[in-house]
Amino acid sequence: MKLPPGFECGDKSKVCRLRKSLYGLRQSPRCWFAKLATALKGYGFVQNTTDYSLFTLTRGSMRLYVLIYVDDLIGGTDPEAIAKFKGYLSQCFKMKDLGLVKYFLGIEVSRAPDGIYLSQRKYVLDIVKECGLLGSKPVHTPMEQNHMLATDERDYYQDPVSYRRLVGRLVYLTATRPELSYAVHILAQLMKNPRIKHWEAVVRVVRYLKGCPGQGILLSSNDDLQINAYCDSDYNACPMTRRSLSGFMVLLGDSPISWKTKKQDRVSCSFAESEYRAMAFTTKELKWNRELLQCFGVSHTQPMKLYCDNKAALYIAANPLFHERTKHIESDCHFVCDEIQNGSLATSHVVTTEQLADIFTKALASQQFSYLRRKLGIRDLHAPT
Repeated sequence: MKLPPGFECGDKSKVCRLRKSLYGLRQSPRCWFAKLATALKGYGFVQNTTDYSLFTLTRGSMRLYVLIYVDDLIGGTDPEAIAKFKGYLSQCFKMKDLGLVKYFLGIEVSRAPDGIYLSQRKYVLDIVKECGLLGSKPVHTPMEQNHMLATDERDYYQDPVSYRRLVGRLVYLTATRPELSYAVHILAQLMKNPRIKHWEAVVRVVRYLKGCPGQGILLSSNDDLQINAYCDSDYNACPMTRRSLSGFMVLLGDSPISWKTKKQDRVSCSFAESEYRAMAFTTKELKWNRELLQCFGVSHTQPMKLYCDNKAALYIAANPLFHERTKHIESDCHFVCDEIQNGSLATSHVVTTEQLADIFTKALASQQFSYLRRKLGIRDLHAPT
């Protein structure tokens, strides 16, 4: 611990007395990261501006990556370089080598010739057990169709802390369960004063998880590195603010790598405008993913593909002179046209039934939900065959 600014002490035999544990101090995470980053840079690593928690080391054909999460590190491609780096790191810090990653921050990692499988089966079973629903009947979808949760005015739930705790645990579960993004997005907006109907909705999500606890995503081992994305919006989805909902899914080949559900920051005046804002929202994510690939030495020269099910939005993106009905849209959305013109983005139309992002913007029927879930690359290695 360092002395606070402005405090001077000439007696070097004196020390500071901590009245609070070091992990509770606000400056401790920044000090730890600065110390770790200094040690990595001293070894020759370069901190990436695309993701500041990613450090890369390139020496000839050898490439070494270190991805930091607090005090947990993941990385490596060359076994000899990894062993040498571990020796250096053990001299700088007291560390523990856990070998190949199998369980990381609640995420189970399984390897096979087809790729790497990520799931949170133990985490899901702990949630189901905590809720006392191990003997409950599973449901096929996490949320009912045509729900009116935001406008429900029935009695308040008596234990809002339990509701917030359960929704918070479901938020972390979306790291490997993309199909839960919409349900968690809706439930997370109701944490201030949850009602009985809201508690019943979050219990339904747990009952859905009870029927498929081992589902997760498969990162395919094939060499297809084409970036594809699907974007969709639900016009005036919020009954309180009338703002639309945007959702997207980004795929690297057949592997899902990024997904999100988010309410738009302003009200759209038409279906086409809400879809166009969703395209701009997704394009930002695509550009970041392409820059992240370059950090790993992968050059993505071909145009990234963006699929949308609204032809009017596609026409607006392709024709920047289409001005009469788009002059009120902010300039931060029109950079989609620039990306198309410089050849880094290619847009295509997709029918609504094949729109993968549809699962991120609305509650679907069981058959369509199961179909899109399979298309997203979600698998269940624990299911009987």
